[in-house]
Amino acid sequence: MSKLVTIYGGSGFVGRYIARRMAKAGWRVRVAVRRPNEAIFVRPYGAVGQVEPVFCNIRDDASVRAALLGADAVVNCVGILAEAGKSTFDAIQAEGAERIARIAAAEGVGRMVQISAIGADVEAASEYAQTKAMGEAAVLKHMPDAVILRPSIVFGPEDEFFNRFAGMTRISPAVPVIGADTLFQPVYVDDVARAAELAVLGTAAPGIYELGGPDVESFRALMQRMLDVIHRRRLVLAVPMFAAKIMAFAFDLLQSATLGLVKNGMVTRDQVKNLGKDNVVTDGAKGFDALGISPVSMASVLPEYLWRFRPSGQYDDIKESAKNLRT
Repeated sequence: MSKLVTIYGGSGFVGRYIARRMAKAGWRVRVAVRRPNEAIFVRPYGAVGQVEPVFCNIRDDASVRAALLGADAVVNCVGILAEAGKSTFDAIQAEGAERIARIAAAEGVGRMVQISAIGADVEAASEYAQTKAMGEAAVLKHMPDAVILRPSIVFGPEDEFFNRFAGMTRISPAVPVIGADTLFQPVYVDDVARAAELAVLGTAAPGIYELGGPDVESFRALMQRMLDVIHRRRLVLAVPMFAAKIMAFAFDLLQSATLGLVKNGMVTRDQVKNLGKDNVVTDGAKGFDALGISPVSMASVLPEYLWRFRPSGQYDDIKESAKNLRT
């Protein structure tokens, strides 16, 4: 019988790519999510019955254990960018990761992969970065041979970064940017999935890997790159940090005052703290080179999915070519 991998958060942005790769590698894939009925789309990644979504709440021991019974490996992709109700940074990124690793060790699971993030640090200013580091430490405590992947900002067809800002250009004359000079090293989602696949297969040595793409650019430059791809002219507006903190406080306060009925989908105070720090691979850190992976550039991927934000969609390049011929 083929081996089994349980992927917590396997229907999410990164998780679905890992699930697809593991299915192609011949593994049975158990996708552990809170809403299995919304993860049915993962089933066609493999043969009938090869990829199955199952219910799991990583805040509950019994739920986590049921999802990994019989698994040869586990991958934890669960993470949040903002807190909401019981889904706090501590509950999801620290306690949740610890729970998965502890139960995986108790059940004799052979390998574990933890998807973390560049900037994970218990001394960081943001709770997001602090709890990512706490989760890493907990995983290594119970599964010392685990592989921890720390990607920079991840891009791809389903991302919430370039897609979000490109969508704003349809209705706004400006693209507001907090931390305009903050550096990022965007990494293609399938490159992260490939790294996770190697870890599950046992090809990657245990340890921490920081994953960044070939391009290092400021937030402002990334927005300009996006505008060039979608053929739109918009003002890239740098929002001062003091103003960003005031706005984030107001949005957070509104969410608290309404008991979560009105969610802060704009920017939180914790996100502002993150945006004030560069998000690039640390000098000397193990990365794609150690895994034998050549990361894909933004230039080769962004046009493939951002074309829909162009004024004339997929026909924009044709119109541009025709215009150049006339001139």
